[in-house]
Amino acid sequence: MKILILGAGQTGGTLAEHLANEAFDITLVDHDAARLKDLKDRLDIQTVHGHASRPDTLHAAGADDADLLIAVTNSDEVNMVACQVCYSLFQTPTKIARIRSNEYITGSNGGDADIRFFSRDHMPIDVLINPERVVMEQIKELLEHPGALQVVDFAERRVQLVAMRAYHGGPLVRQQLRSLREHIPKVDTKVVAIFRDGRPITPTAKTVIDADDEVFFIAPAKDINAVMSEFKHEERPNKRVIIAGGGNIGLQLARAIEDSFGVKVVEFSESRAELVAERLTSGVVIHGNATDRDLLIEENVNDTDAFCAVTNDDEVNVMSSLLAKRLGARRVICLIAKPAYVDLMQETDIDIAISPQLTTMSSILSHVRRGDVARVHSLRRGAVEAIEAVVHGDARHSRVVDRRIDQITFPAGVTVGAIVRDDEVIVASDDAVIRSEDHVILFLADKSRIRAVERLFQVGLGFF
Repeated sequence: MKILILGAGQTGGTLAEHLANEAFDITLVDHDAARLKDLKDRLDIQTVHGHASRPDTLHAAGADDADLLIAVTNSDEVNMVACQVCYSLFQTPTKIARIRSNEYITGSNGGDADIRFFSRDHMPIDVLINPERVVMEQIKELLEHPGALQVVDFAERRVQLVAMRAYHGGPLVRQQLRSLREHIPKVDTKVVAIFRDGRPITPTAKTVIDADDEVFFIAPAKDINAVMSEFKHEERPNKRVIIAGGGNIGLQLARAIEDSFGVKVVEFSESRAELVAERLTSGVVIHGNATDRDLLIEENVNDTDAFCAVTNDDEVNVMSSLLAKRLGARRVICLIAKPAYVDLMQETDIDIAISPQLTTMSSILSHVRRGDVARVHSLRRGAVEAIEAVVHGDARHSRVVDRRIDQITFPAGVTVGAIVRDDEVIVASDDAVIRSEDHVILFLADKSRIRAVERLFQVGLGFF
C-alpha cells in the first residue's frame, strides 16, 4: 500500500515511523526541510519538500497512484484543500484529514455539523479525525471507570477491553485465572494478555496473577465494572474533577462530564476562562496557573478524585500533575504531546499519560489494515494492537468460517477475546465457532503478527 502523509510534525512523524516499520510505501510531505531530513535519516521513507496542498507538490509526492492520503498538517484549511486537490486531480481513493477547529466540526448552534459538508459533493474527506474529541472521550471513559489504565470500545460499545494494574490485596492476586469464574459466576469475561515487568505473558487457566501485573481483559460493556473489582482494592467512584487547561480538550471534557461530576477548570488566559465559563452550565472556572501550589491548595486538590492536565504545554501538564499528586489528588491524568515523554512518565507519580499522536494512530489504522477491519486500537505506546475484524466467506473459502477457535492456528501472541454476532456478545472459548459476518475481536501482544492475522481472515478468490 502506498501512503502519502502530509505534515511532518509530531503526529505525522509518529505515523510515518509506525507505518514505515510495517513495510508500507510511505511518502512524507512538509515545508520544513530540516525536519524531513531528520526523519528520512532514521526511517525508510520518501520525502518531498513543499507546500502540502499545492498540486505540483502532491504530484511530485506521487498522489496520482497513492492508495491513501493522510493530511495531518497544523492547518485545517491546508488539510481540507489537499483532500480536495487529491480528489479532483488525482482520484486518490481514500482521504483522511485531521480537523481540529470545533467550528468545522460543530454547526452554528453548537450541535453536530451537517455531515453533507464532508462529502464528495462538497468537501471530499472520507475519514475525519478530531484528536481533541478522541482524547476527550478517552479521558471521559477513564473517569467513568476509576482504576482503569485504558478503556477501549468495540462493536458499537457492546464490548470493552480494559487494562488494569493488579494491586496488592486484590481478590485475584496470587490466584490462578480460572478462579475468576468462581468469584463472578454470572459474568462472562476473558483475560487476553498480561504484561509483567513490561513483557507479555500469554494467559492460561493456570496463570497466577502477581501484584503490579498489567492485565488486559475483555467483557460485555455492562459487566466491565464487576470484572474490574476483582483486580483492585475497593475504590470509590470519581466525584470531584479538576481540569487544568480550558482549551479545546479541556472545554469539551468539562461539558461532557459536568452533569455527572463536580468540575473545576483552571485556565491561565483570562479571556479564555471567561469563554469557558460562558459555555459551562454547572462547572466552576478558575482564572490562574495550574502549577501554582497555593491555588491548588485553595481549590482543595487534596480532596480531588481526578486531576486532568490537558493544556497545550507538555511541561505545564507534567509539573501540574506531579504537584497535584504530591498535594493529595487521588489520580492524575496527563496529556503528553511529545511521544518521547510518554515512556518517561512510567517512572513518575503520574497515573496515566495520554499521547494524542498514539490516539490518532488508532483512528487511522483501521483504514490501513487489509481486509474488513471495523476498528483498531493501538495500545501500550503502539507496540500492541486490538482489532475488530469482520468475517466474510464460507467454510470452503475461509480458514476461520464455521470452525471452532481451537481448530484455527492463530499466530503466536494472538488471542481471540470475543465474538459479536448481531446483538449477541460471545466471550471467546476454545469451543466457540466463528460464523460468516461475525465481528471477531483479537488482541495482538506482538504487532509484527498483524500480516499473518490479515492473511488468516482473507477470503479465497473463488468465493467471489
